[in-house]
Amino acid sequence: MWKMIAAAFAAMLATASAAAQDYPTQSITIVVPFAAGGPTDTVARLVGEAMSKDLGQQVVIENVTGAGGTIGAARVANAEPDGYTLLLYHIGMATSATLYRNLPYDTLNAFDYVGLVNEVPMVVVARKDFEPTDFASLVDYVKANKDTVTYANAGIGSGSHLCGMLFMSTIGTQLTTVPYQGTGPAMTDLLGGQVDFMCDQTTNATNQIQTGAIKAYVTTAPKRIAALPEIPAAAELGQKEFEFGVWHGLYAPKGTPAPAPAIERLTASLQLALKDPVVLERFGALGATASTAEEATPAALKAKLEAEIARWKPLIEAAGVYAD
Repeated sequence: MWKMIAAAFAAMLATASAAAQDYPTQSITIVVPFAAGGPTDTVARLVGEAMSKDLGQQVVIENVTGAGGTIGAARVANAEPDGYTLLLYHIGMATSATLYRNLPYDTLNAFDYVGLVNEVPMVVVARKDFEPTDFASLVDYVKANKDTVTYANAGIGSGSHLCGMLFMSTIGTQLTTVPYQGTGPAMTDLLGGQVDFMCDQTTNATNQIQTGAIKAYVTTAPKRIAALPEIPAAAELGQKEFEFGVWHGLYAPKGTPAPAPAIERLTASLQLALKDPVVLERFGALGATASTAEEATPAALKAKLEAEIARWKPLIEAAGVYAD
């Protein structure tokens, strides 16, 4: 009798072990909570393609837009926790916890963590015929023309929105903001001269800067970046408080099997993808820094999210900007 029970138990463990080793057995979807073609979408497609080579399954990018990324995040929070639906979200994962009064998920407790993906500096850019010629003259100009200058952003909770809040806080001046439904439309109007200036991720703005389609004044990186060597960093201009990056993290629904098969396997695959020469080359060309193996872990992503919620909460509360 006991031998039969032991044999059955051993068979069950063997089956579970085999299932763990088999993961993944189907395509994996990474939800990007922003429009296709934007900076976060670019990051997801680069990393997803590299991960698919390691995982042996297709990684599909699904763009679920709206409400500053929170609709896409909610979609993953409510998905089956089986390792086949993931979320790639930027710094908005942290700021939405304060920005949204009725967030449809508990930011810190609705997800499992796979790892940090990268960090991308922002760059302050303007229409190509904007009068200021450098960062000092930009600050002077917008202060003197605060009632007529227009600042574009990609919507509440976007990196450009946060960068604008930090910029206005740094120079002590509130400006007229023009929110858009994504980075693409905002950049289109900037290129067309309908708005004066904005902050954008270097992953999205570098090509436009290099071709002369827009002006650039300063990056929020701690030092000059290789992709834009002629653009000064905030710190070297004495504006260290204006230094920050838009980081991306990879998440799974809470309860996804861990450490095996899904989370452990996904973390290992992410770490491998962030060493892929194609990914590193593209990140470098766009001014992004890939996360290290130590950063691309569940513990590091959780710690980053907690720290960023604490950092941005007082700034958002002081600005009094909220969304329902």
